[in-house]
Amino acid sequence: MRPWKPSLASLLVLFSFNVAVAQEKPASMTVATASPGGVYAVYGEGLANLLSETLHIPVSTRQTQGPSQNLALVQSEKVDLGLTTTGPALDAMQGHLDLNPGVKHQDIRALFAMYPTPFQMAALKSANIKRVEDLAGKRIGVGPKGGTGGVYWPRWFKALGMSASFQYGGAGDQGNQLADGRLDALLLAGGSPHPTYKELEATKQIEVFGFDESRLNTIRKAFPDVVPFEIPGGTYKGQSGKVLTGAMWNIVVVNKSMSPDLAYNIVKAVFANRSRLMKTHSAAKDTLPENILKNTAVPLHPGALRFYKEQGIQIPSAIQPPA
Repeated sequence: MRPWKPSLASLLVLFSFNVAVAQEKPASMTVATASPGGVYAVYGEGLANLLSETLHIPVSTRQTQGPSQNLALVQSEKVDLGLTTTGPALDAMQGHLDLNPGVKHQDIRALFAMYPTPFQMAALKSANIKRVEDLAGKRIGVGPKGGTGGVYWPRWFKALGMSASFQYGGAGDQGNQLADGRLDALLLAGGSPHPTYKELEATKQIEVFGFDESRLNTIRKAFPDVVPFEIPGGTYKGQSGKVLTGAMWNIVVVNKSMSPDLAYNIVKAVFANRSRLMKTHSAAKDTLPENILKNTAVPLHPGALRFYKEQGIQIPSAIQPPA
């Protein structure tokens, strides 16, 4: 009997099948997070561990400057998943991203909403800074330049008609600078309680403060994607009452080139194991399927859309995947 020799057609079919399988389940994946000391770093590590164990794909994290850089990395397919906020995402899609000006990031797609990012303000109690007005002309840390806080705090101050000396850097490093007097205040954007503030209050007395309704409304008129947010009393030491501030929603984005099945399996794994993320950081309590509707800017990945349809969630046309 003659040994079987595969035809060219059969080899092409086999090759196509193997390529499809490779695309379906990559050898590894990377999640772009942010600098140490913030919630993105904590949440991202928990997400990577969850996906590694449930999808049986090695998933690692990559420290970045935050949301803006993550969008550029996802657009250029240098990472598989990126954590971002709706404000920078909208800027990126319109070609207004500070880190990549003029480039319309049209290939990013949303998978799921994580949690709202409250904009938080703190100073040492000894500085006697208790209101936004007290920050005029001060040395203020706002986190990494490409992070949500680094991008939006200066814009918010401009909307309020205020100026200050803004300093950029990792949240953890700037927490140390506040502690030793090199900064007058530290304004961040991240889940609450923020790890940097919690670390600070272990050795220092800090004052966490917010906006009055009038100033918050001024900001919301200039930035419609900002939503009101209350930091509950007792979140930080010495905080007796709630603190009013603004927030933007965080979402996980991928490139449109990700296979629909992989995107679907990622979303399904996250919600099936949400309790694990909550143990990583309490902000994950808001990682709920219905909160995908908080994203009004980034179109969904078709794989993610399939999951939400199965859950009976009506997705508005504004975030339907492009035809």
